[in-house]
Amino acid sequence: MKNLGKLTILLPVVLAGALTACSQNQAEEKKEEIYAIPVETALVSTGNVGSFYSTTATLEAPEEAEVVTRVAGLIEKLHIEEGDKVKKGQLLATIDARRQLYQYQQSQANVKVIEQELNRLNKMTNKQFVSADAISKLEFNLQAAKAQRDLAKLQLTESEVRSPIDGVVAKRHVKAGNMVKEFEPLFYVVRQNELHGIVHLPEQQLASLKLDQNATITSNLNSQYASIAKVIRISPVVDAESGTFKVTLLLPNSEDKFKAGMFTRAELQYDTHTDVTVVPYSALINQDNSYAIYTVNEGKAQLNDVKVGYQQNGLVEITNGVNQGDEIVIRGQHNLKDQSDVEVINPTETKIAAK
Repeated sequence: MKNLGKLTILLPVVLAGALTACSQNQAEEKKEEIYAIPVETALVSTGNVGSFYSTTATLEAPEEAEVVTRVAGLIEKLHIEEGDKVKKGQLLATIDARRQLYQYQQSQANVKVIEQELNRLNKMTNKQFVSADAISKLEFNLQAAKAQRDLAKLQLTESEVRSPIDGVVAKRHVKAGNMVKEFEPLFYVVRQNELHGIVHLPEQQLASLKLDQNATITSNLNSQYASIAKVIRISPVVDAESGTFKVTLLLPNSEDKFKAGMFTRAELQYDTHTDVTVVPYSALINQDNSYAIYTVNEGKAQLNDVKVGYQQNGLVEITNGVNQGDEIVIRGQHNLKDQSDVEVINPTETKIAAK
């Protein structure tokens, strides 16, 4: 009975110890689960990263023409409309030219009369009946008549209004049947297969700029409209009032994405570093104007101080601190501390790509 009493006393003690040990194991497992922080990672790679300056650019047509009439008259027919593409010399409008035609015919007849009279006098065998002054006067009259004929022919030709440049009709100022005066505007034609981007840069950027330098032009309304332009002109003077200088970019526009007069964003590429270590900018941690990146090694996060270089398209150049092939944390790093346990949740290794 005594042994049975001792057993009755010891059994609760043993059970309590077992329960305590189980509770400690569960707490340790729970503690381990809490500190395994989920993160996404990527492998550090190499690529090309450039240095840029971003500003606004106004697009201008390199060639534009206000087409005017050289003769007064009635618009007989319009051959094009706004938005139509035209070639240099293409007929745009016809002006009623009957008056010019009659004047040309009259002047042509005057030339023939004088030529016939001059030929008759020159064929005379007895020159005593012909004075030299009379022949000289006829020759002078013939030159004047020919000039009058050529002027009438020019006015007849100018009754056909033609485009002076290749381009597109941006504006039509008249309608068929309108009376127009001499030198009255009829059409506005611009050439837009190439455009000029005009930017004004601060004086301190002058040393970084050179001809044929690349720039990216992007539409303010649609970021998908982007194209590469080149620096073709750099102003040799700085505006004393604004402290800026003018730069002209040549923008190819064969697909007609951009229009003259548009306001765009321009990124001028000053320099490019090739085959350098790059990481996503989102991987950086800013610490009092310095930067750091977490790498992952055997389930532990390690904090690495890094130095950065150029930035482009969401990537940043790393000049010191991580190496190609290192596994870095690209998401979830703000929940980490140095030597924190981490759980990599991306199922496959991600490699940073840069061009």
